[in-house]
Amino acid sequence: MTVSLPNTLKACVILAALAAAGPVAAQEGATGTSFVEEFDRLDKAVWYVSDGWNNGAHQNCTWSEKQVAVRDGKLVLSFDAAAGGDRSYACGEVQTRKRYGYGTYEVRMKSATGSGLNSAFFTYIGPTDKKPHDEIDFEVLGKDTTRVQVNQYVAGKGGNEKLVEVAGGADGGFNDYAFVWQKERLRYYVNGALVHEVTDPEKLPSNAQKIFLSLWGTDTLSDWMGRFSFAGPTTLEVERVAFTAEGDPCQFDGSVACLMN
Repeated sequence: MTVSLPNTLKACVILAALAAAGPVAAQEGATGTSFVEEFDRLDKAVWYVSDGWNNGAHQNCTWSEKQVAVRDGKLVLSFDAAAGGDRSYACGEVQTRKRYGYGTYEVRMKSATGSGLNSAFFTYIGPTDKKPHDEIDFEVLGKDTTRVQVNQYVAGKGGNEKLVEVAGGADGGFNDYAFVWQKERLRYYVNGALVHEVTDPEKLPSNAQKIFLSLWGTDTLSDWMGRFSFAGPTTLEVERVAFTAEGDPCQFDGSVACLMN
């Protein structure tokens, strides 16, 4: 028997079915959903802590879980003189276990101080995950902490760097950095202000990515990050990280995602 439903009732049935099915991932492999992390603790079911290796000859420190801590409601990543592997310094990094797609990515952080260091909030996927190298970056380069560098990679191709002023300095206090990643554009924000927009399809990443927070140093990339000179332990501090999936409501006052609605 066929039952005919009024159009308004049909619409309600369709919406209910979509809601029951749950959100649709923006990209293949995007398993992460909206969240706000304020670091009351470090949940290792959510965050993977890099430990016991480095990313290559350009990096002068070994990732160490000893350089990752939560104190006073903040994630603290440290850089310090501590032997590990074939490196004389130790540094800290965390990354999400899940991958995230289109939406708003936000961090509130205070960068480390020191030439030759890199304080970074970024998303990444690559060959180790059996995917092309896609990446979206905020990086504070130790040679000049009055600015933050934004950049993105598509299939391993970068060269999209832009330096943006940070009032008071990125290491002078906590600042808010955000990017809104959509299929047809990418927008970067510093302290709530739009500072850069990308619409060229060839410069827009498309693969779902993990979220990273890291602090590391170099002896070799001095033109980019400054000549390395160790002056003692230093830290990158993070008060909050958030992801708001495209189409979801904003999750906290002042979120850039609130501007999208």
